[in-house]
Amino acid sequence: MLREFKVLKSHGRQFIRDLRNQPVSLLFRGRPVISSDLDEADRIRLSDLCPVGAIDRRSGSLDMGKCLFCGECSFVLPEKVRFSNDYRIAANRREDMIIKPGTDKVVRIWEDAVRNEIRKMFRGSLKLRQVSAGGDNSTEMELAASGNVNFDLGRYGIEFVASPRHSDGLVITGPVTENMADALKITFEAVPDPAIIILAGTEAISGGIFEESPAINRTFIAEHHIDLFVPGNPVHPLSFINGLLDLLGIKF
Repeated sequence: MLREFKVLKSHGRQFIRDLRNQPVSLLFRGRPVISSDLDEADRIRLSDLCPVGAIDRRSGSLDMGKCLFCGECSFVLPEKVRFSNDYRIAANRREDMIIKPGTDKVVRIWEDAVRNEIRKMFRGSLKLRQVSAGGDNSTEMELAASGNVNFDLGRYGIEFVASPRHSDGLVITGPVTENMADALKITFEAVPDPAIIILAGTEAISGGIFEESPAINRTFIAEHHIDLFVPGNPVHPLSFINGLLDLLGIKF
């Protein structure tokens, strides 16, 4: 036992105490900030450059739900487009993920849009079933990391479970392929009411680079209310965790 304690002491404190304000690498691309002085030529250039059409040709707004966070727009016009280190970018309204030029506002949960039963029933304990609906395993790995010793999502009673019958909602990753459309529907039907639906990652939110593919079937997304959108390609664990905590109304 003494040797075990020595090992633990040598490792030091591994978990992140403050998940709200934890610094991240300067290389991390979080919430974008767009200059208000974009002219028509800039808007056209950026719109034509973006591989997923995340930048609107008319307004110059950037849709984080479509954005791949590749950074190409900021490489071309670094004086007018930059990505901040703000990882708290989850929203419960789709329109709140659209960043307008000249706006440097934080993205937060819209309190009036949170279903009452979510905080009433799940604030103390939330079990989630993750469904990879055609994902590439990048966001899936980041979600798994949210429960490791560093981020320790389980300290708030939030955990991933194996069965939808033991869960309170779904976390969907991937664009939802035709082959996964029925499986996703069946999985959701096994979740007891009131079921939470979370879209994690660009592909889940908008389809990403696969949006126009005939192999995609996003009928399920269109037909159901989404409680939380977490943008990213892939999603950062801190974005996912903070989004959940905000949705549940957990303060610390």
